[in-house]
Amino acid sequence: MSRIGKKPIELPAEVQVDIQGSKVTVKGPNGQLERECHPEMRVSLRTVDGKRELVVERPSDAPRHRALHGLTRALLANMVTGVSSGFTRELTIEGTGYRGEMQGDTLVLLVGYSHPVKFEPLPGLSFAMDRAGRVITVKGRDKELVGEVAARIRGTRPPEPYLGKGIRYSDEHVRRKAGKAGAR
Repeated sequence: MSRIGKKPIELPAEVQVDIQGSKVTVKGPNGQLERECHPEMRVSLRTVDGKRELVVERPSDAPRHRALHGLTRALLANMVTGVSSGFTRELTIEGTGYRGEMQGDTLVLLVGYSHPVKFEPLPGLSFAMDRAGRVITVKGRDKELVGEVAARIRGTRPPEPYLGKGIRYSDEHVRRKAGKAGAR
């Protein structure tokens, strides 16, 4: 059995789950998420010792089913976490003259181009910026969307290895290279 797939997903009291065939809808304080699961995976809701759990079962031990088992369980667990507490991703802007600012809901980055780079928040996402204009926070209920938007923001000016300038994840380590060797 898949170690991930066989673990039940505990549901907080404020989260409601609706299963219609292979379509799973999860509602919570942060909104609602829907996902169409693979039709061969069986998703069910059960109660054990007064706790509600979401369980994913697979039809056989075929490698394809084993892979789908863990994947389906992980995606559903991310949905439950997203609608109950949400996800955040922090990015840091490094470099002289590089900064960001908020104009309403829009994130505006000034990172060495001739023009400011603007990011409009997608539905279900929000941006936050610290006072110094150096730390960007992307918040949302969909983990996949939060990671994708954070990667797009980082992609506008990825960190370079010589001076370390650019946009990086706050937990990312950038390997630095030595510059030119001096002439002797």
